[in-house]
Amino acid sequence: MKCLKKLLVVLLMFSACAVLFAREKFNVYIWEGVENLEQTRIYMEVSIPDNPNGTTVIICPGGSYHHLGVLFEGYCSQDWFNSHNVTTCILRYRVSQRGFHYPAMMQDVQRALELVRENPERYKAEEGKIGLIGYSAGGHLVAWAGAFANRTNELEKLGIASGVSLRPDFVISVYPVVSMQQEIAHAKSVKNLLGKNPPQEMRDLFSLEMQVPSDMPPTYLLACRDDPVVPYENSVRLYNALVEKSVPCEFKTYETGGHGFGMRDTPFMKQYHWNDDLWKWLVSEGFVPSAQNESIASASN
Repeated sequence: MKCLKKLLVVLLMFSACAVLFAREKFNVYIWEGVENLEQTRIYMEVSIPDNPNGTTVIICPGGSYHHLGVLFEGYCSQDWFNSHNVTTCILRYRVSQRGFHYPAMMQDVQRALELVRENPERYKAEEGKIGLIGYSAGGHLVAWAGAFANRTNELEKLGIASGVSLRPDFVISVYPVVSMQQEIAHAKSVKNLLGKNPPQEMRDLFSLEMQVPSDMPPTYLLACRDDPVVPYENSVRLYNALVEKSVPCEFKTYETGGHGFGMRDTPFMKQYHWNDDLWKWLVSEGFVPSAQNESIASASN
């Protein structure tokens, strides 16, 4: 029965994402060799396309900081980016389902960024082209990583002297949890991140609309007005804060679409192809090559 369930999950994954091409895949246990953390067995699923273009994206699925929606927000995103010659790392960061809360998930993201920057050849990563994409609670995590990159070094607190920047070059936040303020917060994410009844100062600290710095990485936001899970106002507040700080950003909004669609092949995706707009933004910001430049590079290899 267990084998049958696993087979069904695999078949569902391929039918939902429907992308097949040559690539190299391997897992990296991010805390290997680090005392007191190695036993967590946290890892990244790395996928390198046959003709990588130098951009590497770390993917943080959502799940209310309780679990990880790896199928639609992880594997489907991996497939789409790989099909555009972008290397991906699905980060299976720590969540409350396994007994972890703040700051465990930020430690994991900063460690992932550190490993990619320290090993650019392994991850086919060019300087200035290492970014994060996150969905829902994962959207909060990646925006948090961008906002706090030059304020909080969680690795240093663990005794890890990092010689590279922990600031992502760009942030993509999709239907994100943003605020911890009670009137618009996603209550489950607040509880799973900060515990029951966190004090107001903690709510303020992790309400990202209140924490955007002027050196926040360029940010792409996406949300639907009819989102039944995370109030749309979360994204509006973050966008307004980004604009106020003159952070390069784009906010793509849809009247309908709901929540949790990731990059799977759905009627919403068929109608809007939201990742095509994302790609245009990545090109315009110089994080991926234009179609013409990419074709020239492919022909020369």
